[in-house]
Amino acid sequence: MSFRGKSVHIRLSTPGAPLAAILVVCVLLLAVGCGGKDAPAGNTSAVDVEVVQVEQRDIPIYGEWIGTLDGLVNADVKAQVTGYLQKQAYAEGSFVKKGQLLFQIDPRPFQVALDQAKAQLMQAQAQLSNAEATQLQAQLNVNKYTPLALEQAATQQDLDNAVQTNVAAKATVLNSKAAIQAAEAAVEGAQINLDFTRLIAPIDGIAGQSQLQVGALVNTSSSAVTTVSTVDPIKVFFTVSEQEYLAFNRQYPTEEIREAEEKRTPLELILSDGTTYAKKGKIYFADRAVNQNTGAIRIAGLFPNPGNILRPGQYARVRASTSIKKGALLVPQRAVSEIQGSYQVAVVDSENKVSIVKVQVGERDGSMWIIEDGLKPGDRVVAEGVQKVRTGAQVNPKPFVTGAAETSGG
Repeated sequence: MSFRGKSVHIRLSTPGAPLAAILVVCVLLLAVGCGGKDAPAGNTSAVDVEVVQVEQRDIPIYGEWIGTLDGLVNADVKAQVTGYLQKQAYAEGSFVKKGQLLFQIDPRPFQVALDQAKAQLMQAQAQLSNAEATQLQAQLNVNKYTPLALEQAATQQDLDNAVQTNVAAKATVLNSKAAIQAAEAAVEGAQINLDFTRLIAPIDGIAGQSQLQVGALVNTSSSAVTTVSTVDPIKVFFTVSEQEYLAFNRQYPTEEIREAEEKRTPLELILSDGTTYAKKGKIYFADRAVNQNTGAIRIAGLFPNPGNILRPGQYARVRASTSIKKGALLVPQRAVSEIQGSYQVAVVDSENKVSIVKVQVGERDGSMWIIEDGLKPGDRVVAEGVQKVRTGAQVNPKPFVTGAAETSGG
């Protein structure tokens, strides 16, 4: 005889006692059945997960655009006279002050021209002195012959000659004065040309690489010898779509409101290595027209640049708030799973059971994801341990610890 897999052998050796034997068999069977029965399996323990409540708050929506850095002012240094570069007086890439000497063109021909102009000026001044002396003598003769002619002590011809001589002397004086002005202009022009042999920095800024070497012949048609750029503050150009431009201005219709909003949410600069630049920027200007080929408008921002770390030509991403989303629902990004282009979260109900819910995601806000549809405020979602749960699973929820999760990299 067997009982749940166990055999019990009973031998009835006393035919006269069947009732007693039957009772013994029943007792043994009961004993074997009770003692040998397997222990019932216990319930599976609940899975430990970390949960977080869906957060609701107003958040700014950000946009990002590719930007190119440029100097606030880029001044080309060009030759204004013809000559040979005699000396380079600055270190390429260094900061220079306005008026600082950068290059020296051979000044000797221009110094000679200035000396000649000064000599001609001195000659004109001497001629003027002679002319004025002659005119003074002619005037004295007129003064002398006028009363004598009236008294007939001198002829009228003598008076007429004196008057004509005086008029001619006055004309000579005027010509001499004009010659002096021309000579002074020649001196000034020669001095300017001599000054132009000194190629100086027109602004404070960073001086770029020299495009011509010492000994090169330069003239007014030559390209820039170098360029000096003002880089503190530095300018960044980026383009936004016409729709983005209109949406921003529609939210802030007046200049006062726009300026207040720009101060509250300034520009951010994300550098090529992924780091965010420490200084905040502001909008400098919007271009006068929308590009008809691209449908975008060019915007310029200004960023403080102490130490001249940022340089023209760099690329960076410009980040700025474009709108405010009211009552946005947010969950940690790690709580959202993407499966074949759709998104889902694990929601824990009041009985600590899991439901897998499809959601529609929107913009990201730091480490949080905006949920457009599928959740409501106060819902509890699994943020740590999502891979361990399925619909209907019983869980043991614990508060989600952001810092610990990020440290562990889970």
